[in-house]
Amino acid sequence: MSDAEKGPTAIFQVGSSNQALGISVVTFMSIALYNAVELAVLIPLSFRRYRSLYFWALLTSSTVGVIPATLGPTFQYFSMTPLWLAVLLSNLGFVMMVPNQSIVLYSRLHLVSQNLRLLRFVRWLIILSIFAIIIPTVILNVGSSYVPTTRWVRGFQVMERTQLTWFSTQETLISTIYIYDTIRIIRLGPSGDKRRHKILYELLAVNVIAIAMDIALVALEYLGFYFTQVILKAMVYSIKLKLEFAVLGMLVSLVNARGSQQVNWQAECTSSGYS
Repeated sequence: MSDAEKGPTAIFQVGSSNQALGISVVTFMSIALYNAVELAVLIPLSFRRYRSLYFWALLTSSTVGVIPATLGPTFQYFSMTPLWLAVLLSNLGFVMMVPNQSIVLYSRLHLVSQNLRLLRFVRWLIILSIFAIIIPTVILNVGSSYVPTTRWVRGFQVMERTQLTWFSTQETLISTIYIYDTIRIIRLGPSGDKRRHKILYELLAVNVIAIAMDIALVALEYLGFYFTQVILKAMVYSIKLKLEFAVLGMLVSLVNARGSQQVNWQAECTSSGYS
C-alpha cells in the first residue's frame, strides 16, 4: 500500500519501524531547525525597522512556521508526545510556513514591479488561498488523524494534493513575475554596469531554484510518497527562507550600486526597512 492510500496516523505508525526513514527524519529535522534558529537570529539584525511586511513574514515563517512544522511530524513519527500536540504543531507550522512563503515573495515583488493591478491580483490570490485552501486542509487533517475512516482519509488525500499544487503554483507564479521584471530591469539598465547585472542574475537564479524545489515536492506527492514529502517540506521551506535572506543581501547591494535607477530602488528599500 502506498503512502497515498493511508491516513496521516497510519503513515506515521508504519514508518516508525523503518530505521532508514527514521534517520532521514532526524537529518531533515536537524537541517530545518538549524536553518530556522539561524534565521531567527540573523533576520532581526538585518533590519533597521521592524514594521515592514517583508520582515514579519520572514521572521514568523522561520520561527512560528518552520519550527512547529518540523517538530510536529517528528513527535508523531517517534510517538514522543500525545497525538493532539503533534497535530497542533503540524497544523500551526503549516499555516505559518506555507502561505507565509507567498507573503514573503509578494512583499518584495513591488521592488521590481510597478504594475499595481498585478500586485493587487497577487494580494487577493493569497487572501483567497487562506479561506479556500488553508481552512479545509486543517479541518480534514485533524479529522483524518482522529477519525481515520475512508471518507475522512480520502477527503484529506484530495485536499493535501490540492493545497500542495495550489501553493506551489502560486509561489511559481509570483516568482515568474519577479523573474520577468528582473529580466526587464537587466535589459533597461546600463550595459556597462556589470555589478548590478551580476546581482540581478543572482536574484534570477534564486527564484529559479525555489521553483525547482516546489516542483520536487509536488512530484513526491503525486508519486505517492506522502510521508517523504511531509518530512522534506519543512527543510525545503527553511532552505527557501535562507535563499530569501540571500535575496535581502542582494537587494541591499543593488540599492548601493551605482545605476540609472538607484534613487528609486533606494527609496523602495528604505521604506521596507532594509539595513
